[in-house]
Amino acid sequence: MSRPETKHDGLIVPPPATPSRSVSIFGATGSVGTSTLDLIRLNPSAYRIVALTANSDAEGLARLAREFSAEVAVIGDPARHDALVAALEGSGTRAWSGPQALLDAADLDADWTMAAIVGCAGLAPIMRSLLRGRSVALANKEALVSSGALMIEAARSSGATLLPVDSEHNAIFQCLAGASYDHVESITLTASGGPFRTWTHDQMRAARPDQAVAHPNWSMGAKISVDSATMFNKGLELIEAHHLFPVGLDAIRILVHPQSVIHSMVEYRDRSTLAQLGSPDMKIPIASALAWPQRIPTQCLPLDLATIGQLTFEPLDDVRFPGPGICRAAIAAGGGAPAILNAANEIAVAAFLAGEIGFLDIATIVSLVLAGYSPAEPQCLQDVLAIDSEARACATAAIRTRN
Repeated sequence: MSRPETKHDGLIVPPPATPSRSVSIFGATGSVGTSTLDLIRLNPSAYRIVALTANSDAEGLARLAREFSAEVAVIGDPARHDALVAALEGSGTRAWSGPQALLDAADLDADWTMAAIVGCAGLAPIMRSLLRGRSVALANKEALVSSGALMIEAARSSGATLLPVDSEHNAIFQCLAGASYDHVESITLTASGGPFRTWTHDQMRAARPDQAVAHPNWSMGAKISVDSATMFNKGLELIEAHHLFPVGLDAIRILVHPQSVIHSMVEYRDRSTLAQLGSPDMKIPIASALAWPQRIPTQCLPLDLATIGQLTFEPLDDVRFPGPGICRAAIAAGGGAPAILNAANEIAVAAFLAGEIGFLDIATIVSLVLAGYSPAEPQCLQDVLAIDSEARACATAAIRTRN
């Protein structure tokens, strides 16, 4: 007999997973997607793969689809359709391509969807999954940053469940454990400080892309690694937390914690503080979301506090790292500001990685675009995408002017 559904502060919570959970992974060839599949490999009989997607890596996608007997493989780039078809020949997996195919894949009957497509390309399929009432594990920062209010409303109206995968938000989710937000005094997001935590302003001005992507604790893609170096990632996470955990913007704080052992903390009104600790391995929060509300074993290293020796904390230096402050101001301003910020940051980071601008120029470009573009508040996903497109054009123009 299945357990009845329960409530979690307004969002429907589904019953525990059945012995075989059907899964779709959007962004299967990226770091989050491959980590999710690594966990599924530990107990493949417990999962049925419905859909796997990738942007352009047709061969890599086909290998995964064959291994996991996926029903559908979707390549985002239509130009790679023939390559996907050829790589899947004789496999029994259907090959789809293009933006509409991503939406069609979101319509397929999957109990649980991993949303790990990077950037605003993932917005439409995530929204489609939410509107279908799915359980969606969210690893895409840009989705909540750009259209958080719309996504939360979609989840509430359809009975979908949003399961945060970012280590910080997953930690908060675990520390709340179904508690009422009325009992929460504050939420603290921890930040490693990135590779430039101890660098001077002058040193950061000369920072190279290879230095910015060399994160001291985490293995991540280039874009998110640069976001960690600028600490814009922590500002984006603050915006996400504001949408996911409605305790008020002033109650969400940022604390630098170089060891990346405490992933976030929740302080309650009685001054009890709960913290979630773990090794800096993304498979841990992914496993939490994949199995929720149960737990599954992983092959991650156990937390060895005796070897670590000590945990240290520092205040955020908002002079050397203005990103979080810019993000806080954007979410406070509301309207289209968060979507503008996200788009401008993506363009600025890409320009830095391409050697077109300096490291400190990233925050400057974002601030210029926010100051120069003020659209009306988005009412639907199409509005968000229009704001995103215009903000990208503004950021590109600002970079050309600066050069």
